[in-house]
Amino acid sequence: MINIPALAGFTAMVTCAALPFSILAQSFPAKPIRLVVGFQPGGGVDTSARVIGKHLTESLGQPVIIDNKPGASGNIAAQLVAKAAADGYSLLMAQSNIAMPALFTNLPFDVNKNFAPVSLVAIGPTVLVAHPAVPINSVKDLIALARAKPKQLIYGTGGINNITHLQMELLATLAGIEMIHVPYKGSAPGIVALVSGEIYILFASIPSALPQIRAKRIKPIAVSTLRRSSALPNIPTLDEAGLKGYDAATWYGVFAPAGTANSVIGRLSGDIARIMHDPEIRNRFVRDGFEPSGGSAQEFSGFLRDELLKWAKVIKAAGLKPQ
Repeated sequence: MINIPALAGFTAMVTCAALPFSILAQSFPAKPIRLVVGFQPGGGVDTSARVIGKHLTESLGQPVIIDNKPGASGNIAAQLVAKAAADGYSLLMAQSNIAMPALFTNLPFDVNKNFAPVSLVAIGPTVLVAHPAVPINSVKDLIALARAKPKQLIYGTGGINNITHLQMELLATLAGIEMIHVPYKGSAPGIVALVSGEIYILFASIPSALPQIRAKRIKPIAVSTLRRSSALPNIPTLDEAGLKGYDAATWYGVFAPAGTANSVIGRLSGDIARIMHDPEIRNRFVRDGFEPSGGSAQEFSGFLRDELLKWAKVIKAAGLKPQ
């Protein structure tokens, strides 16, 4: 026999337990939001996060605080957000390497299970750059020099198994060359090392590399996608330069912890879409060589799914080992 008073009491208890979450979603945002970035200030991920953060602050009416947690190719920041409360107040600005879990052993999070995609912000190439004193002006020059001096050319990356590391490994695999790897905690410190002559070459985000390229402190060699960059229209792609089929885009996107209310995801996704469709902001990203996105959470989920499949195949084909 069903105990009606007990059932009613249980229903009331469940309703009351769920109520705070419902109210929280409806009143979002009611306090400052933290946007965690897994890289040093000054790099492409950080720069994009600060653009998004500034304009989200205006649209949401609450401060969006950029919190840089560099290290482990962005995985320190990702772990932090994966374990945060699913209330929309802790977000992650990630880049392409979050779609490469096969490169890492014992990841403390699952990309598919611990995150809710919010919005793809922008997508575009990185640029292969060299120190001006290095006697290369093309990809063919680089390959010839690396073959003449095996395991002597020093290249930098934004971290072990960072997207820029994978891009260089792909280059080395396709070209049949061996070089020495020096990882940094993001693109910005890698560029500092390149300018100082500590390393010879690296792949860098175009926003972080452009000021140094314009100042002629580093020189661009090629870009990493099949299409040339609007920010560097005279610089060939690696495919054009002889490494046929080379195509490795970088992208930036916002994630929330899994379980975040759909209404909160929808609010954030909608506001980011409006930001990325603002003509002034779009032009800014285009000048930096990126194609602005700002699609829906559902579109970003589909994009992420495709990226996970693509990079799993690339990693296997390149024979890269998880770290």
